[in-house]
Parts: sequence; structure tokens; C-alpha cells
Amino acid sequence: MSASGTDKIVHIIPTLDQAGAEKQMTTLVCQLRRRGWDVRVAVLTRDGPYRAELEAAGVPVFYVNKRGKVDFSALIRLRRWLEEVKPTIVQTWLFAANVYGRIAAKQAKVPHILTSERCVDLWKSWWHFVFDRYLSRWTDRIVVNSSGVASFYVSRGVPQEKIVVIPNGMAIPERPVGSRESLLLELKLPADARLVGVVGRLWPQKSLRDAIWAEDLLKRIRDDVHLLIVGDGPERRALERYCEHLEITDRVHFLGHRRDALRITAHLDVFWNTSRYEGQSNSLMEAMALGIPVVASDIPGNRDLVVHGETGYLVPRGFQFRAGMAKYTKKILEDPELASRLGMAGRERIATHFSVEQMVEAYEALYRALTGAGAISATHSELSKIRL
Repeated sequence: MSASGTDKIVHIIPTLDQAGAEKQMTTLVCQLRRRGWDVRVAVLTRDGPYRAELEAAGVPVFYVNKRGKVDFSALIRLRRWLEEVKPTIVQTWLFAANVYGRIAAKQAKVPHILTSERCVDLWKSWWHFVFDRYLSRWTDRIVVNSSGVASFYVSRGVPQEKIVVIPNGMAIPERPVGSRESLLLELKLPADARLVGVVGRLWPQKSLRDAIWAEDLLKRIRDDVHLLIVGDGPERRALERYCEHLEITDRVHFLGHRRDALRITAHLDVFWNTSRYEGQSNSLMEAMALGIPVVASDIPGNRDLVVHGETGYLVPRGFQFRAGMAKYTKKILEDPELASRLGMAGRERIATHFSVEQMVEAYEALYRALTGAGAISATHSELSKIRL
């Protein structure tokens, strides 16, 4: 489906960091551009790795240069830029952009305002939800990426009738170049090492202490399992000290932020997601798309991706969580046929239900419903068909 008319669409996001929401926004915007849409991006604070991808697709990027949590001059700059561009639709991503972007779009008299909620945001305080509820009055639709995120925001007072579920899109990647043997040599690991991995920011949401503890349980059962932690963040030093306390530094390896995370994931025997909460994990989707068996927290978001016993295993959070992670991982490591079946089923699930094409077409349908005949008052029945 190609674009029609002269509608301009602006996406507003805090940064171009290498993270989940930024990846999805970049994928969507680049695909829209290739399909003929007049689409632009405004970045509130800082540049990042996704700038190159946006530039390659010919997407104009405006940098607002917001400084600090409260910057009224940034709001003015963003509003003036929107008045110059005159978009038909503004779509915002993540809390800072959801606030600054919606206020600026309202002031600039943008006809249609969308916002994106990407996670079960347990970190938010009461005042965050005050902003969310108040700004929803100006918002035509609130796009979420999973049923869990939808339920979470409805429970916090966001109008259910405005919510549209459009799952993340993930392309099936080509197998990265490089052998498992070369990776093991690079990481100075034994040739017979079995690799379990997690990918993500090192902060409390990801519950990486549970991952380390589960690795400690596996160490008592097998002498060949190594846990690779890919990513960086504020908890890194505390997690390293935790490994020292458990005397497991020989089995847990902190690889830091890696541009080649996909190459590492491709050589894992099992991929872990131990998060306390998620929206829809990009790293989990990438592992499934690569055909890697997964063991994940039984939480909203993950449940939309992983079918227990068919495409991986879900482990309820609670007292037995760490033991459950270790138990299912051991089961996969000891049964190559099971590992292959789970990996193939996971890859098929991503290709069938979470493709980039499906995601982009759902957004196109949403944009057309908002800007088509009948405008906002006539779009609810149309938009209900978009919910997946």
C-alpha cells in the first residue's frame, strides 16, 4: 500500500539510542518512506546509531536539543518547527516525547495526534499517569505493542476506546557472518562450552540477578554452561560484585554494549529473558527469528511471543523462578531434537505473526482511517479492525 495525498507525518522520540522503541520507530519510518509517505523525525535530546539508517532512507531528522527534564525553550523550538512543517499527523514515542510532543503538536494545531506506549511501565510514579491521562484528551489514538501494555494503561485510567494494539515487527535476519568456533576463541571460552545469553540494558527491569542465580544453579548440574550478558547500564558494577560473591565469575561474562549483538545471539544454545516487565522485547524476538530456543519470564508481552512448550518456555515469576529457568534450560541443552523443534517453531511464529510488513500495513491503515472520509468521529469502528 503506498501513500496518497500530501499528508505529512512526524514521529517524535527522545533519542536515537540503540534500544527497542528506537529500533521499531526507525524500522517503521524507513519503511513508510520507501512506500512513498512524507515522513520526518524529531529527536528531543541526543543522536545515536539509528541516524545512519534514517539518513540512508532519506528521512529528514530535526534535533530539538532539549536540555534537562524541564526545558521550555525546547518546547518552543519543537512547536515552531511543527508550524513550519505543517504535518497532518504527529506520533510520539516514550514518556518525554509523549509529553513535549503532544503539547507542541496541540499548540501547533496539528490535526491528528498519536502517542506510543511501549512497555508495562511499572517505574512510573503517580504524576506520570496524571500527564498520561490528561494528555490523552488531545490524543486521537494510543498505540501499544502488546495486549499486556494495553491492559496496564487501561488499569491506570487511560481510555480503552483510544487504544490500538499494533505488535512490533521483526524481519527474519540472515545468519550473521562468523563461526561459533571463532566466537568461542574471541571470548576465550572452551570449545565445548554451551552458551546461554541475555541481551539488554543492565537495570532492575531486566532482573539479571535472577539470571546469574539461575546460572549458578546450572553450574551445579553441568560444568559446561556459560552465561553471556550483552549490554551495559547502571547495574553493571553491582552485578559484577554479585558474581564475585557467588564465586561464579568463571561462568558469567559481561560483554558490554555490542554492535554485533545479533552475531552473538546467533550462536547461543538458549536465549533468556528474565525481565520483571516488558512491552514486547526486541531481543527476544530477534532470538526467535534466528531460531534460538528461548526461556522467558511468564509476563505480559512475553506471553504474546512465546507459546509455552511450542516456541519456547515461560517461567512464572516468584520463589521458584530461578529454578524454573535452570530446569527448562537443562531440558533444552540435553535434547538437541527439542532444541531444534522449539527454535524452528519460534522462527515461524515471528515470520507469520510479527513481520515488519504486518506492522507497517497496520500503521498505514491507522493513518488512513484518521485522515480519510469522516475523520475522527467515524473512525472507531475502522480502527477496531486494526487491533491484533
